[in-house]
Amino acid sequence: MKILVTGGAGFIGSAVIRLAVARGHEVVNLDALTYAGCLENLVSVADDPLYTFEHADIRDRPALDRIFTEHLPDAVMHLAAESHVDRSIDGPGDFIETNIIGTYNMLEAARSYWVAQGRPEAFRFHHVSTDEVYGSLGAEGIFTEDSPYDPRSPYSASKASSDHLVCAWHETYGLPVVLTNCSNNYGPFHFPEKLVPVVILNALAGKPIPVYGQGLNVRDWLYVEDHADALLLVLEKGASGRRYNIGGENEARNIDLVKTICSILDQKRPKETRYADQITFVQDRAGHDLRYAIDPSRIRDELGWRPSVTLEEGLELTVQWYLNNEGWWRAMQNCDGVGQRLGTKG
Repeated sequence: MKILVTGGAGFIGSAVIRLAVARGHEVVNLDALTYAGCLENLVSVADDPLYTFEHADIRDRPALDRIFTEHLPDAVMHLAAESHVDRSIDGPGDFIETNIIGTYNMLEAARSYWVAQGRPEAFRFHHVSTDEVYGSLGAEGIFTEDSPYDPRSPYSASKASSDHLVCAWHETYGLPVVLTNCSNNYGPFHFPEKLVPVVILNALAGKPIPVYGQGLNVRDWLYVEDHADALLLVLEKGASGRRYNIGGENEARNIDLVKTICSILDQKRPKETRYADQITFVQDRAGHDLRYAIDPSRIRDELGWRPSVTLEEGLELTVQWYLNNEGWWRAMQNCDGVGQRLGTKG
């Protein structure tokens, strides 16, 4: 296939592109290169004849129309989004503009192109979303594809809105779409404002390791390369109009995740004191959902996918990657807001 990937210079998007090119797909990467977009994530494919980069913004409809017309993609994987909850609390406007208006522009550009191509049944618009649209779970329960939406942050509300737009364009206009809602990703090239890289990099720098509240919030952790594999499978084999939840089957409390990372660092980069001694509990963020948990039975039963990396394996791989790639993360730490406490305006 020729796949148009939006947000391909980001964390998950770049993992998708690296895997897609490795499997022989032709890829067009559409990215605005905002603060979290980094072409260094794609050095391994930058000179591959299967890869093309388009510097464009999904809020720019004429640019989208040009890219569809010039490249004639067989499918779209829409990953471009503002994604950091803390930033959405401080500045929700960017999330509305990119995640809602940008998705609307993508849907309209894709629909116009699809109609012009004779409405091919094989075309797919794959919208990549999050489990955060479902809200917060208590100690029990699990998110399924039929769970009601209950977003609690500007970020999750903007993603919920984009999900609804995609479903509406399928029902109203017949646009062939698939949707996926994933649990928390982690792994190589993770932008250093998210929890896992913050823990690793603060630990290495000898700084306090911030843990919100008491660290009792629970997330299901999904290794990014597993996620990329699932996304390509849904694109290729998912039924039009169908939604698939993608989870890592790796639930963990934040405090336990942090302590595991510290233990891995104790082994790989030992020092006189334990890294866990740097853990510092800080004020919780506003609207912090207690627990997320994904039921991945649909993608397992219908498409045969399961995660291949356990949380312990994935964290060890991730820590080692950061130890081996200091040049990458030091450059990323110069981006606006990185290293500062965000999300306190709620």
